[in-house]
Amino acid sequence: MLILSKENILNLKKHPIVIAIDGTSASGKSTNSKLVAKALGYVYVDTGAMYRTFAWYCVQKHVDIHDDKAVAAACRKWKTSLECVEKNHLRVVHLLVEGYFPEKEIRTAEASAATSLIAAVPKVRDWMKKTQRDCIQFGNLVMEGRDIGTNVFPETDYKFYLDAKLEERSARRAADGVNENLAARDQRDSQRAAAPLMIALGAKVIDNSKMTSAETSGLLIAEIQKLFTANK
Repeated sequence: MLILSKENILNLKKHPIVIAIDGTSASGKSTNSKLVAKALGYVYVDTGAMYRTFAWYCVQKHVDIHDDKAVAAACRKWKTSLECVEKNHLRVVHLLVEGYFPEKEIRTAEASAATSLIAAVPKVRDWMKKTQRDCIQFGNLVMEGRDIGTNVFPETDYKFYLDAKLEERSARRAADGVNENLAARDQRDSQRAAAPLMIALGAKVIDNSKMTSAETSGLLIAEIQKLFTANK
């Protein structure tokens, strides 16, 4: 259990912090980010869901997702807002489109396929960076993604990078009923021109190939506690 001093608690209230959890696909970012956020009482932000939301919007509006200019134009025009809600004892940030959060729709195969295309558009990543930084209005954050420590909140002292062997990550995806070429996905993420997937300077790298979620989140919390103490 993480126990904070009164001094640390007061400092966190005055200066909200961001715990950045980046990593490869199927490395356990979502599960462990939620566990850490719940343990700390922080707000959880799934940046991937934000990209999926825009991908869903583009599909609904019949935007040509292969046309970068059309995608960028749609990103400038859509009407969105942020809200923080509590779900299963966890505070979560949602990106609303005209007041609506397409929770189920963004998990469809069509939305998933569109996401990797729109996420590579520089203007989209610029918009997402600004919006994701705006999440700090809700307080201390655990934010998961692929460029949080390198691009969205590079100034944070709390940077982590989760990874696992390719065969292990592929097995995790298969167990979820998803057939995805993760090697190709890794290549696309790491080679894109805008905010490529990479290990942030100063990030703690955790290979959880042989670790359970409880072990991974426990290690994350232990490392965070060390940083809290060091940053008094």
